Amino acid sequence: MARARRIRRVAPARVAELVIDHLGARGDGVATVEGRGVFVPYTLPGERVRARIAGERGALEEILTPSPHRFAAPCRHFGGCGGCALQHAARGFYLDWKRRRIIEALARAGLKDAPAGEAVAIPARTRRRAVFAVRRRGGKVLLGFNARASDRIVGIETCEVLHPALFAALPGLKRLCASLPGEWRAFDLAVTLMENGLDTDLRPARGASEPEGIGLLALREAMEAAGVVRIAMNGEALLTRAPPLVRFAGVPVSPPPGGFLQASAEGEAALVRLVLAGATGARRALDLFCGVGAFAFPLSQIATVHAVDADRAAVAALKAAAAHAPCRPVTSEARDLFERPLMGEELEGYDLAVFDPPRAGAKAQAEALAAARVPRVIAVSCNPSTFARDAAILVAGGYRLKAVTPVDQFVYAAHVELVGVFERV
Repeated sequence: MARARRIRRVAPARVAELVIDHLGARGDGVATVEGRGVFVPYTLPGERVRARIAGERGALEEILTPSPHRFAAPCRHFGGCGGCALQHAARGFYLDWKRRRIIEALARAGLKDAPAGEAVAIPARTRRRAVFAVRRRGGKVLLGFNARASDRIVGIETCEVLHPALFAALPGLKRLCASLPGEWRAFDLAVTLMENGLDTDLRPARGASEPEGIGLLALREAMEAAGVVRIAMNGEALLTRAPPLVRFAGVPVSPPPGGFLQASAEGEAALVRLVLAGATGARRALDLFCGVGAFAFPLSQIATVHAVDADRAAVAALKAAAAHAPCRPVTSEARDLFERPLMGEELEGYDLAVFDPPRAGAKAQAEALAAARVPRVIAVSCNPSTFARDAAILVAGGYRLKAVTPVDQFVYAAHVELVGVFERV
């Protein structure tokens, strides 16, 4: 006899008064209801609120007792657009919250009393890259950001995050999207503000064909009018008017389509300053998870550098730039450091290793460094949890965490960037 399917019953939504205990990792306020956490976006610790609760999520209906740290959000889209999480928090409060996130992550990993400095504040309206959601209906183009936890698009008429030059380009980008073939109804558009224009990557849903013939000509006209220097489709170059350019320590580099850059030039500059401050006196340096050279070329002002990354196209761009760079030698290698970290003899002779991995962190490489004798390690991270795990590995291997500094590169978001400096004891 067939077994009856178990039906999961979801409790109906109800309205309740809550007291917010703390902020969760995504910047949502967290209240305790019947022993369980309930997440309420756009609230702050200490606030008494009325919210509509469904499961572990709460929708804010009214603030009954506001926090002294509550701030009037500068953007009229805040709360509708899902791009920002913390515009309602006073800047000093949320910078300290980001710092405490790092301290708490390190404490959970067994590293208490972490030497965490004050967060480096980055100005608003500096973000040079973004991924926009695009929908086309009835000859009209809607371009903007998704509402929080929704596929609904909020068309943006102002923005406190985007660089002014990127925001000013939005009308031209909408016209570019309008020039695509008719089956392009829903897709994402990744845009990066480069030194000489916009670098774009079209990311269509299934069924959207590559523009060709007259459609390709229309797209080229639209890209010229919009100041776009390259259009890629899912990371493959489609049209290029000029190689997109960015400079690291004055060295011009042309990243591949979809190549990683820090979110803002100002945030990148802050990270580079911290890395160089920790690298004083280095003569032979490793730049691991190097990308296109954001740290390799600044480091080459004081040391020879060997740069390693799994992204072959990024390494090729770095190598091409290094061939003409007026700096100390920068060598490069395409290698998956998750599967094949530099180990043993490969690390000998280097007096500095810098690593800036994806959010997953650099566990295997940290283990290899912990077993080696590189005098200094500098870790750059966008994830306090994986940084704390890797830091604990290094400390267990004989390193001392000398300093860790948050950098508020992701303004008004819950994300936090950081630089940690380690020395062998």
